[in-house]
Amino acid sequence: MFGFKMAPTSLSARFGQSVSPDALRSYLAEFISTFLYVFCVVGSTMASQKMMINSAADPSNLVIAALANAFALSSAVYIAANISGGHVNPAVTFSMALGGRISVPTALFYWFSQMLAAVMACILLRISTVSTHVPTYTITSEMTGFGASILEGVLTFALVYTVYAAGDPRRGPLGAFGPLTIGFVAGANVLAAAPFSGGSMNPACAFGAAIVAGSFGNQAVYWVGPLVGAAVAGVLYDNVVFPSQASDSITGISEGGVGV
Repeated sequence: MFGFKMAPTSLSARFGQSVSPDALRSYLAEFISTFLYVFCVVGSTMASQKMMINSAADPSNLVIAALANAFALSSAVYIAANISGGHVNPAVTFSMALGGRISVPTALFYWFSQMLAAVMACILLRISTVSTHVPTYTITSEMTGFGASILEGVLTFALVYTVYAAGDPRRGPLGAFGPLTIGFVAGANVLAAAPFSGGSMNPACAFGAAIVAGSFGNQAVYWVGPLVGAAVAGVLYDNVVFPSQASDSITGISEGGVGV
C-alpha cells in the first residue's frame, strides 16, 4: 500500500498531488477494475438474454445477475484495493470525497476513469457480440422515478456502509474477506431489488450502458439515489457509528490499515 501523507490544504497542492505518479497509477487501477466489473455485469445480462427466450420473466436471470455482481465486484475491489482503494463506483468516490477521505480533484479524476471504463466496456461488448443490444437499467412500470431513486439510494447505502466497515483497520485485518463481504451485499441487493429498479447501485455502470444503447430513460434515478445513499452512509459511519482516523488523501484508505 502506498504511504501517502494527508492532503495539503491549498488547492494547487491538492491538484499537484492528484497528478502525481502514484495518483496516476490509482486512476489506471480504477479504470481496469471498473472495466472488468461493468464488462462482467452487463455481459452476463446479455448472455442470459441470448440463452433464454424470455429472460425477463425467468427467475434464474435474477440469480445470474446477482452472482455476476457479487463475483465481479469482489474481484474488482480486491485487485485495486491497495492501489486506488478499490472504489469501482462513483457513489463510493463521492462519499469518500464528501467525508474528506480523498481530495475533490482526485475524486473527479476517479470519476473520469470510472465513467470512461464503463463506456469502453459496453462498447467492447457491443462490437464483439456483433451489435447485440446492450441492456440498460430500467424501472418497472409500477414504480415512479422518485420511488426508484429511494430504492437505489437504500441499496447504495447498504453497499457503501459495507465498504466503509470492510475497509476499517480498527475491525482487524480482513484480507480477502473485505472484498468478499462487499460482493455479497451487492449480490443480495440485486436479488432484493433488480426486478423493481434494476439494482444498479453504480452510476458508472448505468451511464456506460445508456451511452452505448442510446437510451437515457430515468437515468437520473441511477445518479440521485446512489449519490445520496452513499453520502448518508459515509457521514453516518464516519461521524456517528465509528468516527474515522486520518486517511490516505489519494485512496481514502485509513492510515495504518488495509484497504477494502
